[in-house]
Amino acid sequence: MSVIVRDDGFHAEDLAPEVAAAVIEIGPDTAPDALPAAFDGVEMIRVRFPSFADGRGFTLARHLRGAGFRGRLRASGPLISDQYAMARRAGFDEVEIPADLARRQPEAEWLFRADWRGHDYRSRLLA
Repeated sequence: MSVIVRDDGFHAEDLAPEVAAAVIEIGPDTAPDALPAAFDGVEMIRVRFPSFADGRGFTLARHLRGAGFRGRLRASGPLISDQYAMARRAGFDEVEIPADLARRQPEAEWLFRADWRGHDYRSRLLA
């Protein structure tokens, strides 16, 4: 069982079974030039993170958004709450974490980082 984290907190999986066929799974070792070039019919792309110490998925998210993917983009794996803002800035809509991690890092810790736009140093530099 896993927990979906969004800006407003924890959620249960809400991906309808009939949509599951329109989901692409991407591993962390996927080369950017091997990412899909077209996204017709793709409802969601799930990028797997094998560990919180492996940041390749953030780069893949930037490439997917840069290539024009506008659907649901999910980071999946043992990311920690401190990485939530980075995941959102990289282009992810949500993070899927294991239930045991959600027990160790409760919803309040993730919500504390949900104001990822307000704490963006780049926007302060441009002001």
